[in-house]
Amino acid sequence: MKKTKIICWNVNGYRSIVGQNPSRKYDQISKENKLFSFIEKEQPALVCLQETKADISQINEDLRQPQGYNSFYNSSKAKKGYSGVATFSKENPKQVVDNLGIERFDIEGRFMRTDFESFSLLNIYFPKGYADNERLDYKLEFYDAIFDYLDELKKKQKNIIIAGDYNTAHKEIDLARPKENIGTSGFIPIEREKLDQLIEKGFLDAFRIFNSEAGNYTWWSQRGRARENNVGWRIDYFFISDSLKENIENCYHLPEVEGSDHCPLILEFSA
Repeated sequence: MKKTKIICWNVNGYRSIVGQNPSRKYDQISKENKLFSFIEKEQPALVCLQETKADISQINEDLRQPQGYNSFYNSSKAKKGYSGVATFSKENPKQVVDNLGIERFDIEGRFMRTDFESFSLLNIYFPKGYADNERLDYKLEFYDAIFDYLDELKKKQKNIIIAGDYNTAHKEIDLARPKENIGTSGFIPIEREKLDQLIEKGFLDAFRIFNSEAGNYTWWSQRGRARENNVGWRIDYFFISDSLKENIENCYHLPEVEGSDHCPLILEFSA
């Protein structure tokens, strides 16, 4: 068995986090490549990024992947500077798939699958629901399309890891102010039920295998110093197939790592 470390991180703009575009926090402007520095320190086998907001053609050639990694991008064809995912891998995958086969979902560049000898890794940026019915319906239907995709994938691969920004807090413990947000998209009961359905399909929330405490969040509003006060939401996850439960060695958040309004997640396992 081989030990593997995976990073999952919604970077909220790839060109900003690698320093191609200056980033700002309060009155501080930075062109530091925070992403590559972090990857160099952690030395993961795989990196799953969401909300890249860039086509590969918009990224400077020397910033498209850290040294020693293969890169695979899927960007929005609907509009520039929107959505997008990228996967970096030290090992060359056996297969790479960047679509669900459904045009209205594929056009937003939210999906990337990389296959390896003992598992398949899905990197997904689930849509936000917002308050309007159209986008909420789109989000729920996207979840359903992923479920159908998983049903087919499980016929070929029993070990599946789904990394990403799910844009949904599952339980009351997963956000700082559940009562105030019961009608807010991201915590509407019909959205939360989708994560119940994922568990019913035989997937586990890897973080909760190791940590059952409140106060663990992955996203904070950029208003009102929410991050400093830890008024956040846990909306980024590693869900793993049941078959991998005994292989998982750890899953944790790194809220002290800055560069985005989300923090990175780490999954460590042997397979």
